[in-house]
Amino acid sequence: MPYARRRTHHDRGQVAIEYLGFIPILMLVAMAAIQIGLVAYTAMQAGTAARAGARAASLQQSAQQACARAVSSWLASETTCDPSPGSDTVTVTATIHIPSIIPLWDPIGDAHKTATMPLDH
Repeated sequence: MPYARRRTHHDRGQVAIEYLGFIPILMLVAMAAIQIGLVAYTAMQAGTAARAGARAASLQQSAQQACARAVSSWLASETTCDPSPGSDTVTVTATIHIPSIIPLWDPIGDAHKTATMPLDH
């Protein structure tokens, strides 16, 4: 085999070093994917809270309690609902703080969703 490459002891571990250099990039991509999923989940929970709060407010019940019960328990303490009654309807805006998976770094903000229901007279 005249063209066969002979391995020398200098080539050992090269692939392992390349993988070690790539691990931080893989970790960043994984964390970004998790954070994007967390943003989407929180927005979905805010919509659920707004609908539950509007339904409760239309029946003259506590919108805040209904909102807190409608979301996951780990998001309930970060949830606020503001009802705005009109003449025939009530509109509730639910706000949930979006948690960050990176400790001590929280620039993401809040998810806001609004729902309107007719008042039950």
